[in-house]
Amino acid sequence: MPLLLIAATLAVGIMIGTLVPNDVGADEQVAATDATPLTLPAIEPSENQFTPIVRAVRPAVVNIKVEVAAEQETAESDAEPEPGMEDFFRRFFGGQVPEGMDPRQPRRRPGEGSGFVVDAKGYIMTNRHVVADADRVQVRFADEEEFIEATVIGVDEETDLAVVKVDPGSRQLPVARLGNSDGVSVGDWAIAIGSPFGYRESVTVGIISAESREVDGASRAFQKFFQTDAAINPGNSGGPLVNTRGEVIGINTAIVSRTGAYQGLGFALPSNIAVGVYNQIIKLGRVARGSIGISFRDDASQGPLLRRYGAENGGVFVNQVTPDWPADNAGIRVEDIIVEVDGTPVADGDALVQVVSTKPVGSTVPVKLLRDGETMMVSVEIADREELLRVANGTRQRQREEAEPEAAEAATGPTFEDLTDEKREELKFDEEDGILVAKVAVASFASDLGLGEGDIVVTVNRRPVSTAKALTEFWRKLKPGEDVALKVMRSSRNDKWVAVYLAGVVPASAK
Repeated sequence: MPLLLIAATLAVGIMIGTLVPNDVGADEQVAATDATPLTLPAIEPSENQFTPIVRAVRPAVVNIKVEVAAEQETAESDAEPEPGMEDFFRRFFGGQVPEGMDPRQPRRRPGEGSGFVVDAKGYIMTNRHVVADADRVQVRFADEEEFIEATVIGVDEETDLAVVKVDPGSRQLPVARLGNSDGVSVGDWAIAIGSPFGYRESVTVGIISAESREVDGASRAFQKFFQTDAAINPGNSGGPLVNTRGEVIGINTAIVSRTGAYQGLGFALPSNIAVGVYNQIIKLGRVARGSIGISFRDDASQGPLLRRYGAENGGVFVNQVTPDWPADNAGIRVEDIIVEVDGTPVADGDALVQVVSTKPVGSTVPVKLLRDGETMMVSVEIADREELLRVANGTRQRQREEAEPEAAEAATGPTFEDLTDEKREELKFDEEDGILVAKVAVASFASDLGLGEGDIVVTVNRRPVSTAKALTEFWRKLKPGEDVALKVMRSSRNDKWVAVYLAGVVPASAK
């Protein structure tokens, strides 16, 4: 009954849409002989101070699209279309079920964000949460319609920063100019550029509302943001925040909102932090931060505590010392107060973390501390903070692997299986020819063609296929620019097998 109601409603809508506009007011239209025609003035640019800034920066801003494989549901959904709805969709949507309606298609969870070019060799800065866990990352440049494949070089969870790279080919990539965020003041103009809700290269303007903000009270040592009222929405993440000199002073990262959209509170990671993270990622593939192996509290109670222990001008009260780590080896004790590291005063825990974390791992720095009212100097070797955290959590650091061979191999193409008699009976497939598609990688040429797990390939380029091995070998030998046409049999919801024709051109980065 619901199917008949939908079809009837659609039919009535089509009749109304085609008949009514042709009749309403048709006999009442008359010429306005006494009206004066409108004219346009000569073109006169109405630029302001933001126009040349945007014109210079916007070409370096990119739109980023990601795909993440969603887990297949094992149980039947309660919201499955009723019997016959598949035929309804095939009729009114050009012979195909809309993407996501066909259970044979690999499911994808799309995402979108922004970024900006920082190196003409194709290096792009964006947010980690834009590309996190993505099976595929693609980038689209300003004034271009096609996406190109991108590779994630490295990410940093602490600052939510990521670096991705594209092959620029013959493109002369424009590069965004970076500014020194230490020169930013509250009240300065701020320009945000990105792809909010997919609307590419959108520009909004506001001011710097505050500095060194923590979002939602989440105290993270390396996430101190600029707050801005320049409109930032979902999709802006990873885009630049620019000053009136056209310099990137921040990376748009987060919003605070009760609606999920802009409510006047946007947050950008300062460029000085981002540059330090970027430089380590391109050098090491990750960020190695220094640590000395102590723990401390950094709250309102520290003021009276420090004064009682003789530190009138602030410092860091040592609560714990990790055994056999640099502070312990240097002789630092519980109840010591650290007041200076490598010549830089540290008034609180944040200052200590900022100074120590930037020191090269393995280097040795002088540390000034107070013990029982007396000043002492010790030399402390800088250790890897990530390793310390692993030890503190009771785990050991595992060696990073260059790649996962099994995963890489699986991504090179679909997996095929020969159809046994038992499998044919199970699938209720009676035709003689056919090779079963057992697995399709999300970020692959097969996936782009529309090939899905459970499909049965009957012909390739109009030739029948005999074995899974032969089909796998054919796929392995595909060359960029080659046309591929498949005839596959696909099971419909009523257990009938229907022919589907898939075709495409092998891209340069085919998998």
